[in-house]
Amino acid sequence: VQLQAFGGGLVQPGGSLRPSCAASEFRLDYYAVGWFRQTPGKEREGISCISGRDGTIYYTDSVKGRFTISRGSAQNTFYLQMNSLRPDDTAVYYCATDRWGERCTPADFEFWGQGTLVTVSS
Repeated sequence: VQLQAFGGGLVQPGGSLRPSCAASEFRLDYYAVGWFRQTPGKEREGISCISGRDGTIYYTDSVKGRFTISRGSAQNTFYLQMNSLRPDDTAVYYCATDRWGERCTPADFEFWGQGTLVTVSS
């Protein structure tokens, strides 16, 4: 499964971005999908995932109420709507998929896209 992430960039604090992730010639509608992020010197963290088992949606505490994960109408895409962005949201954001994705952790996801850099700065 090949994934490609789009839609990072530079945004001012309080602004919004909507990265997307697309799978090449593969349907994701019955798979777990997730967004992760990483900053230099820190481990990659799961920020939002949709379970492949029952569709449960997870958000890490720091993004609750600000970020929304969703699947696209095309069965090979998903998105992360990011609102009220803060400087500490600056990171490389990765999309990933797995048949089940039992937990929103990197170890539970098998297939990864390349990162897209999000910079929140004035």
